[in-house]
This record gives sequence, structure tokens and C-alpha cells, in this order.
Amino acid sequence: MSTHSTPSRRQLLHGALAAGSLGLTGYPDATFAQELAPTPQCHDGDPPTEPQTEGPFYKPRSPARADLTEPGAKARLVELSGYVLTRSCRPVPRVLVDLWHADEHGDYDNRTFRYRGHILTDAAGRYRFRTIEPALYPGRTRHYHAKVLATGRQLLTTQLYFPDEPMNARDGFFSRELLMRVANSGEAMSARFDFVLDLR
Repeated sequence: MSTHSTPSRRQLLHGALAAGSLGLTGYPDATFAQELAPTPQCHDGDPPTEPQTEGPFYKPRSPARADLTEPGAKARLVELSGYVLTRSCRPVPRVLVDLWHADEHGDYDNRTFRYRGHILTDAAGRYRFRTIEPALYPGRTRHYHAKVLATGRQLLTTQLYFPDEPMNARDGFFSRELLMRVANSGEAMSARFDFVLDLR
């Protein structure tokens, strides 16, 4: 970080947590989030998050919702959260984060919007989804797809990966730069990824 008095990203995140501000309006009431380390560590001038292909299963106009869980699903619950930041580690409010992924059988729903949804980051640049751990399908490791749109400024399309997956080493799209940090929370999982946009 530069030497001026702007608070560091870590200070911003600790302040937000200390204020109890993760109970965001419109987000799921039940939460199992833990404070996980930033991904990646943010320093002034760091490169933006690596883009990746949207793949063949993107579907526009997903519903505005943070809870993507489906009745009767037997997959492990995951709470995915994080921040959207500029390259100088400043939070970006009102950014659209669109998430979609395979179901517990490795299938994508292209007829309706199962396991698809979008939200806007809050005033501190935070987002949070409640969903499931997607299944593997032939040729791909476990992953989420995301589009992050700062209105009128920039669109990032990328994918997020789970650590310690055996298929990571055999997936041609896998990138260590896009690994989420995860922690077990009983039978559920907390996952975190902080998107860094190419904005100052």
C-alpha cells in the first residue's frame, strides 16, 4: 500500500466485521460465514483478477437473489462471500455479481434458473451467496462461474476453484490465482474470494 493515510484493506475488513455489518439487507438470514483471509492479498497496484471463459452454459437475466439453494438438494451447503475491490484496494459499491454453477449431479439448468442468481455489492463492496458445492462433470474440476460488472466501467468474467481437488491438476482451465479460501463449518462450508477489478 502507499504511504498516505488511506486505511489498508485488512483494516477495512476488520472494521466491517467489528461493526457486525455482515447482516446485509436481502441476504440470507442463516449464515455460517467465518472470517477467512483475503484472496488474493491486496496491495496497491496488484494485478486485477484473472479473467476466464464464461463457458457454454451462461444464461443472461438471472434472478436477483443471494440464496441459490433448492428444496431437496442433498449437496453440501456453501456460503460464498467476499469483496469487490479496485487495484488500490478500495471497495466498489453497487457492483453486479452474477453467479452460476452445476448442480449436485454435474448438470447445468438451461431451461430455468436453478443455481443462478445475481446481487449487488453493498456500500462496503461486499457480496454473499448461499448455495451448494457443485459436482464434477467430465473434463472439469469443481468450480463456480462469475461475472462482475461495475456499471458502465468494466465487466470481469471468470471462474472460482476449490482447493485440494484432485481434478484441479487435470483441468486445463484451472488457475491457482482463482482458488477460493475455504473453511468447514460443520456439515457446511464457508468460501471466500475477493475480486480485484482493473480500476483505480
